[in-house]
This record gives sequence, structure tokens and C-alpha cells, in this order.
Amino acid sequence: MAGMADDGSARVSREKFDDLVSAALDDIPPELARAMDNVAVFVEDEPPEDGLLGLYEGVPLTERASSYAGVLPDRITIYRRPIRAISTDAADIVQQVRITVVHELAHHFGIDDDRLDELGWG
Repeated sequence: MAGMADDGSARVSREKFDDLVSAALDDIPPELARAMDNVAVFVEDEPPEDGLLGLYEGVPLTERASSYAGVLPDRITIYRRPIRAISTDAADIVQQVRITVVHELAHHFGIDDDRLDELGWG
């Protein structure tokens, strides 16, 4: 189930990776989980560009106006292969997934990359 892939990256099954993303979402404090609005989380193997572990696409809660209605949900995508590639073992994958989920959710709440870097979640 866990180990090293032929390319030297850490490895967990796709099912286990999906479970790790779900667990990271379950660990969000209840007050923040209740505040999340119109957002869906997905797992994909490859990012649209190199260097991404996750991607937030949407309108942050802080930028939504009273005219915000009838739009597709914000989308958070967590990318499995890049996270595996930077991880040294299964425990590191767990940590990287958690960091990536928190980072992308922070964008949903309107926190930008500079502030995330200051908070240690960059």
C-alpha cells in the first residue's frame, strides 16, 4: 500500500490518497467547515502546470457580493503525483496533503499566498 515508486517518489494507492484528502477536510475546525460555502474538492493525478500541489479556482468568500448567486461551486483540486514526488514516505504524504488542503481552503477564505507564507502555510 505504501512504499517507493520506481521513480523514487513516495507511493500510496489512489484510494488511500483520496482518503487522506477526506481526512484532512474532516480535520478542519467545525467553525471553519460551517463557513465554507459553495466549494467542491477534487483529486487529480497531474496539475495543469508544473510546481502545483493544489489549485483553488473560484470567488473567495471575502470577494462575494450580494449579487453572488447561481454560480458553479468554487473548485479545489489536490494533485496526487506532485505531492508523491516531493514526499519521502507515506507519513510525509499525509503531512503534504494536509498542508495543501489547508493552503487551498485558505484561498477560499480570501487569504493570499503572501499571508500564507507569513503564517507558515506557503
